[in-house]
Amino acid sequence: MSALDSLEQEIVECRRCPRLVQWREEVARVKRAAFADEVYWGRPLPGFGDPGARVCVLGLAPAANGGNRTGRIFTGDRSGDWLFAALWRAGFANQPESVSRDDGLRLADCFVTAAVRCAPPANRPTPAERDTCLPYAAREFELLPSVAAVVCLGGFAWDAALRVLGPAPRPRPKFTHGAEATLGRYTLIGCYHVSQQNTFTGRLTEPMLDAVFARAKEVANGG
Repeated sequence: MSALDSLEQEIVECRRCPRLVQWREEVARVKRAAFADEVYWGRPLPGFGDPGARVCVLGLAPAANGGNRTGRIFTGDRSGDWLFAALWRAGFANQPESVSRDDGLRLADCFVTAAVRCAPPANRPTPAERDTCLPYAAREFELLPSVAAVVCLGGFAWDAALRVLGPAPRPRPKFTHGAEATLGRYTLIGCYHVSQQNTFTGRLTEPMLDAVFARAKEVANGG
């Protein structure tokens, strides 16, 4: 078993945050009507992708009826539809959809993970929950030695990356779409989150998302 596999097992078994444990398990028990016949995952989610990745995508947390249902980050919800379609267009994924853990999706030169590993109520982890969970991301980055570009989906992920990969430069880099910050060997790239709040309103468009991954590829290639 690889070190990443061992870390994945540790993450899946975590019960450190009582509020998150209660919520993720309640959602898995009650279920959304559209998924009433499915067996929900209802546990924390490890990262997913290529151990040799030069690009890492960092999100906020699993969706209650997305990753918390399917057992894979950004899988089975509209946010994932946008993300993996963009990764496919950029050449990082072998298919544009991510609907289940066994759907055949493979990532090349890319790893996808999150700052918080359990679905939080209202999609809002507390600062204490964030701080309890961030060591998992820190250990993932340690086990992903080739990562150069970190695409941060939203301000929460941007802040988490600054905490995990810091110390952050002064003045502290501010999040915005397309923002960049250098922390040692890493280049952080800000991107509006692929949530419906952004994609349905046009705040984030496919060309904007494609430009972010084109820039990440440039960074990965040393540009």
